[in-house]
Amino acid sequence: MATLLDGKACSQAIEAELSAEISALGIAPKLVLVLVGSNADSKTYIRLKRNACVRVGIAVEVRELPDDASFQELLDLVRAQNADASVHGVLVQLPLPPALQPREQELLHAIAPHKDVDGLHPAHFYELPRAAPDVSLRLEPCTPAGCLELLRRHDIDVAGKDVVVVGRGQLVGLPLTLLLLQRDATVTTCHSKTQDLADKVRRADVVFVGTGQPELIRGDWIKPGAVVVDVGINYVDDASAKKGYRVVGDVEFEAAKARASAITPVPGGIGPMTIAMLLTNTVRSAKAAQRQCQ
Repeated sequence: MATLLDGKACSQAIEAELSAEISALGIAPKLVLVLVGSNADSKTYIRLKRNACVRVGIAVEVRELPDDASFQELLDLVRAQNADASVHGVLVQLPLPPALQPREQELLHAIAPHKDVDGLHPAHFYELPRAAPDVSLRLEPCTPAGCLELLRRHDIDVAGKDVVVVGRGQLVGLPLTLLLLQRDATVTTCHSKTQDLADKVRRADVVFVGTGQPELIRGDWIKPGAVVVDVGINYVDDASAKKGYRVVGDVEFEAAKARASAITPVPGGIGPMTIAMLLTNTVRSAKAAQRQCQ
């Protein structure tokens, strides 16, 4: 039976550590969360992030713009946070409303790199394959960083392992591949054009999956003893469920659990770790700002 990689418990431990760091810091790191529009999922994620900030002692401000906000309004808001020395982190909740999505990358690039606590600015991306002399100065993308931190805290080392990453998106798959290479893993990145996906997964010591396709990875594809990290979160109609749906990942959980040595649950795996890494990056940014003032 596989060990459950409990992201909720791990994130709670990280929050306790960050709370102590903030107390010793002498200032409250400040994070500005920007929400554009009325997307229900986005509102939920903003609430979860805000609550986590409050728990550890990060000063948090939520700035909301309507669905019909112009790109210039959003850009002006971001630039104002860049210029505010009291702000240590800026996060724009994605996805943006459809009218703004074509300019999403332009917006993310407008966030000052040292305040980009989501880790999505090109300045961070280019540094991912490099061994940082001081990791406290690097702001890594939250979800990939959360995946690797969860493994680290369970003493799972990827160095020298055959690792498969299913998904090549800019938020998870691509940066995760670069971080794994920096940690000396041998990485195969799979995507929609990959042939013989099942064969590649069967050979992997560690499998990361982030595709947004419910239960894409069958349990019997998992190599006995492999580690499985499921980033996906999908809502599947289920008339027998109380809410009329059930939440599943991108991996057939029960079947995979019977073969893996360790596996993340969905929910309760990578989601809490993503928020924990957002908090971590915010504290790192505040520490860097404090050092510059000394």
